[in-house]
Amino acid sequence: MSKPTLSFWFEFASTYSYLTAGRIKSLAEKEGILIEWKPFLLGPIFKDQGMSDSPFNLFPTKGKYMWKDLERRTEKYGLPFSKPDTFPQNGLKAARITIANLDKPWVHHFILETYKVEFSQKQDISNVSVLSQILKSLGQNPENIISTSESDENKNKLRENTEQARKLGIFGAPSFIVNGELFWGDDRLEDAIEFLKSRS
Repeated sequence: MSKPTLSFWFEFASTYSYLTAGRIKSLAEKEGILIEWKPFLLGPIFKDQGMSDSPFNLFPTKGKYMWKDLERRTEKYGLPFSKPDTFPQNGLKAARITIANLDKPWVHHFILETYKVEFSQKQDISNVSVLSQILKSLGQNPENIISTSESDENKNKLRENTEQARKLGIFGAPSFIVNGELFWGDDRLEDAIEFLKSRS
């Protein structure tokens, strides 16, 4: 009998997706469930909502709260944190690398390390050299991986993920889909897992 599966929709520019990426794997192993990693782009979805920037920038009071909240929650989860100089960052290349390598055992390490350099080391994840260094640290060949990720076929996969997210009614990240139902936010991860287990 196959294990129940939770779809984890994440965007590399998302602060709260960092929290989930830092704890979802160990939590899934503990709860006996599988994770379906679903990178997508929030930019087109925000545009649908009439936003040209992160709501945390559009609404400064909300943004100020978010950074303080992130500081508290990264400490709670044992994740490193230092507010980046640029927010939001462009996670397009990182998302393409991820979606091209979802079947690789190192991909979740790449995801988490990318979040860490973005949200604790003040590095720019849109920079190919930054992503190359992460891949090298995981024992991978950056040139081959990045080249493959930039193929038209792979670019289309990311576009399809983003369109699927739109159709599912996803409006932010992280989001979780369980039996067609949407749970939004890192603080809903446990609820999503509980819901999944109760219906499996």
